[in-house]
Amino acid sequence: MSAHEIRDQKAIARAVFVQQAAHANADVSASPPRGDTVGKTKSRLDSTLDATAGDGFDEPADPSLLPLTRVDAANLIRVMRQLEVLAKRQAPRIAFKAKGRILFLDLAEIVAVQAEGNYVSLRHRPNPFLLRESLSSMADKLKPYGFIRIHRSVIVNISAVEEIQPLATGEYRLRVKGGKEYFVTRRYKDNLRDLAQLWIGSERLCG
Repeated sequence: MSAHEIRDQKAIARAVFVQQAAHANADVSASPPRGDTVGKTKSRLDSTLDATAGDGFDEPADPSLLPLTRVDAANLIRVMRQLEVLAKRQAPRIAFKAKGRILFLDLAEIVAVQAEGNYVSLRHRPNPFLLRESLSSMADKLKPYGFIRIHRSVIVNISAVEEIQPLATGEYRLRVKGGKEYFVTRRYKDNLRDLAQLWIGSERLCG
């Protein structure tokens, strides 16, 4: 499951929570409690308010929704934790031969791929690995997993990028996790738009 799919699943979980809360509010408004129910609800709320008094949090305007809201919130948290576990289990991995063995690496741990003659170097922490593969081939294979080409000899993992700096030459300096810096040539600068899903106050940064 890709990072984009996990974000979509979390968004769906949040939407379900909001929808359930809205329905609960509508049900309470449409069906006011009877006299005996009011007494029970009031007693339950008094206990809840006493238990939470002085904890530093304000109670909602309609405390009668507290039990249902807390149950829904617990379910939402549980679902999101399950999604996080699933994401770790199904994180994309790359497999390759090295010294007679087949190694598996999580793509999230590869910050960049750099051309070195007839090989490419997987910039993996703590140790890089050399593969006999062309950079163009690697760029095509890794693009669906959040890697972009920034130079004729460099591909970076967008999740590892921490900073970019425009230069007077029209190029950019890009820094990844660990402090390593790369130059982004003008030919590939449009790819920088993929670094974020939302740009604020930077519409012309990569224009």
